[in-house]
Amino acid sequence: MPHDTTLIGTVVAGLGVAFLMGALAHRLKISPIAGYLLAGILVGPFTPGFVADTGLAMQLAEIGVILLMFGVGLHFSLKDLLSVRKIAVPGAIAQIAVATALGMMLGLWLGWSVEGSAVFGLALSVASTVVLLRALQARDMVETEKGRIAVGWLIVEDLVMVLALVLLPAMFGDRGDEGGSAGLLQSAGIVLVKVVGFVAFMFVIARRVLPWVLHWVAHSGSRELFRLAVLAIALGVAFGAAIIFDVSFALGAFFAGMILGETQLSRRAAEETLPLRDAFAVLFFVSVGMLFDPKVLIEQPGPVLATVAIIVVGKSVAAYALVRAFGHNSGTALTVSVSLAQIGEFSFILAGLGVGLKVLPETGRDLILAGSLLSILFNPILFSLAVKRMRSDEPEEVEAEGVDTPAPCNAGVVLIGYGRVGSHIGSLICGRGEGLTVIEDQKDMAASATAAGATVIIGDATKESVLRQAGIDTAATLLIAIPEGVEAGAIVRRARAINPKLVIVARAHSDEEVDDLVRRGADHVVMAERVTASRMAERAMLTLA
Repeated sequence: MPHDTTLIGTVVAGLGVAFLMGALAHRLKISPIAGYLLAGILVGPFTPGFVADTGLAMQLAEIGVILLMFGVGLHFSLKDLLSVRKIAVPGAIAQIAVATALGMMLGLWLGWSVEGSAVFGLALSVASTVVLLRALQARDMVETEKGRIAVGWLIVEDLVMVLALVLLPAMFGDRGDEGGSAGLLQSAGIVLVKVVGFVAFMFVIARRVLPWVLHWVAHSGSRELFRLAVLAIALGVAFGAAIIFDVSFALGAFFAGMILGETQLSRRAAEETLPLRDAFAVLFFVSVGMLFDPKVLIEQPGPVLATVAIIVVGKSVAAYALVRAFGHNSGTALTVSVSLAQIGEFSFILAGLGVGLKVLPETGRDLILAGSLLSILFNPILFSLAVKRMRSDEPEEVEAEGVDTPAPCNAGVVLIGYGRVGSHIGSLICGRGEGLTVIEDQKDMAASATAAGATVIIGDATKESVLRQAGIDTAATLLIAIPEGVEAGAIVRRARAINPKLVIVARAHSDEEVDDLVRRGADHVVMAERVTASRMAERAMLTLA
C-alpha cells in the first residue's frame, strides 16, 4: 500500500537526528541548540544522505514559534507590556536603524544597490523570537524587569517587520512603480489600520470570548478537550491574525496568550502546551540548519565574518548603549543586548522577499543564513558569559531572578504554591491571624495570596536564593503544596541544607514520591489518596457502628 511519507519523514528525521546531536552536545557540555543546528545541516539539501523537505520543516517550525509566543503571552500581562513601552519602543526603533545602517554599509561595500543593501541591513536588525525566549526561559528571566524589556523590545521589532513586509512589495513591486509615493502611503495606512483593528479586536471581543470558552471547557472535566481548546485558540488566533489582519503568527499568538493569561487557567494552559512547544521549537532550529550551505564559509569568509560582527557586536553595542541611556543598570543593558545578538525567522522571510523582488542578490540571502546560524550558535555562550559578568560586577546584589521583594522575610511558616491546595492552607493560617510567607511563580495566584494577608515572594522555589529571600533559614515550618514531585524533592533538599531544624511537610501523589521526599529530608508527607481513603473508610465504619 503506497504512502506519501514526506511530512512523516521530515518530522522523524528532524526530531530523530536532533535527539542524537542534542545528546552529543549535552555530553560535550555545550548548548543543545548547537546539536539541533547540526542536525538540520545533516538532513538538509547541502549534505549527502537523506534530505528532508525544507518547506515542510519551515512550516513545522512556525508552529513552534506560535506555541512559544503563546506561552510567553500567558505569563505576560498588558500591564507588563505597557510598563516597558518608554524604553522598548524608542529603543527597538533606534537599534533597528543602527543595525540597518551597518548592514547597508556592508552591502554597498560588496557592490550591491542601495535598495538591496537596505533590505540586507533590515534583515540583520531583527532578533529571533525562539532564540530570545529560550534563552530567557532557561534562566527564569521572562518575568523579571530584564525579561520584560527584552520581550517588549521583541514585540516592537515584530511590528516593524510586519510593516516592512507589506511596504517592500509596494515600493519595489509592479504596483509600487505605478503608484509612486501615493501608493506607498496608502499601503502604510492600510497596514496601520489592520494592526489597530487586530489589537482592538483582541481587547474588545476576544478578551470576552476566549476566557469564557476556556472556562466552559475546563468545567466540562475533560483534560483532553481542555488541551485541544488551548491548542485551537493558540493556533487559530495566530492563523486568523495572519490571514485577516496581515500581522505575524507570532504576534497573534502572543496576544492570544496575553488575553488568557489574565484568567486563573493560565498556568494549566501553559502546562498543556509545554511538550508540543518544546518539540516544535527543536524543529525550528533544525529548519535553520537545513537552509545553511556550508560552502559559503569557504567561498566568502570575509563577508560572513562581517555579517556576524554586525549581528553579534554591532546590534549588541547599540542595544547596550540605548538601554543605559534610558537610565537602566549595566545588568539590564547586558541582558537585553545579548538577547538581541542573533537573527532568525523574520530575517529569512525578508531575505526571501528581497530575492523574489529582485532587490537583494542571492549572495545576500546566503550571508543572512550564515549569520543566523552562527549567531544562534554563539548566543547561548554569550548569554552564559553575560550572566557571569553580571554576577561578578554586582556581588552586593543578592537578588533572586524573578523575586519582587528585596528584603528577606522573617517567616514562621513558609508555604510553597498557592493553587487549589495551597490556597486552602493559606486561608486557614491567615484566617487565624498567623503570619505566613508564600512563594508563588504565578502572578494571579500571588495576588490571591496577598489579598488573603500573606507575604508573597514571586519566584522559583527550587532556587536557593528564593528560599532565603522567603526567610527559610529562620522559619519553623515549610509547607510544600505544589503537585510536582520532582520540584518538591529539589525544594526539600535545598531547604533542609539551609535550615536543618526546619519542619518540612510535603504533598505527594504516589508511594514513590513519598519515599523520595522522605529520603530527601521531609518530616511528614501527605498523600491525597491515602487521606481520602482513610476519611471515606472512617465514614463507612460510622454508618456500620
